[in-house]
Amino acid sequence: MFPLKDNIPTRHFPVWTVAIIAANAAVWIFYELPDLNRAVLDLGYFPCEADGACRAPVGTWWTDAVTSMFMHGSWLHLIGNMLFLWIFGNNVEDAMGRIRFPLFYLFAGFAATALQTFATLAFGTGADAEIPNVGASGAIAGVLGAYLLLYPRARVLTFVILVFILAPIEVPAMIFLGVWFLFQLWQGGFDLLAPAGPGTGGVAFFAHIGGFVFGALTVYLFTAGRRRRTREPAWPRSER
Repeated sequence: MFPLKDNIPTRHFPVWTVAIIAANAAVWIFYELPDLNRAVLDLGYFPCEADGACRAPVGTWWTDAVTSMFMHGSWLHLIGNMLFLWIFGNNVEDAMGRIRFPLFYLFAGFAATALQTFATLAFGTGADAEIPNVGASGAIAGVLGAYLLLYPRARVLTFVILVFILAPIEVPAMIFLGVWFLFQLWQGGFDLLAPAGPGTGGVAFFAHIGGFVFGALTVYLFTAGRRRRTREPAWPRSER
């Protein structure tokens, strides 16, 4: 499934969502593209940093935990993450406000990094712990978890592949995000039972799980005291 847009309008321009997208794009274009391998080694996060088994080439484990959130491994990685952030982040920022949202985003990223680090150190090999982790998807997963609780009746216009047909359909956010999270759980469990070869890299599914759970558990803490108004969907609901 490939999301295109949701049907929940925002009250305010999403300043932080746009700023985060711009920062990720700038880091990719001006810092990573000239020398991707060097950039990832310098500012990526290594799980082995957490237990002292290795040292960061440039920063520290906590600075790398921050910088790695703004780095990506490819154009597809960047565009996919930023699309999810744009679709779901603007509404979450609207609900939390411009002061709380960036804090929430960073804390979600830290929670994602923490769970991925734990899973890697507990169940992976030493070679796995030396693979640099990069990407905004852990923090964005926190945004998805928050969105699910804030807007359970929302609908997401989604490209779905049905056999060989690519069709845009409206999918309830509860189903879209629920399926997404279950897929992360399934893949994360599969990686534990049948891990790839040592040091081969891949997708940090436990970062997605950690971020999503953090977002779902803390969303009301970050929206506490703010006046919440029910936002009517921008399109009529389809009955099928």
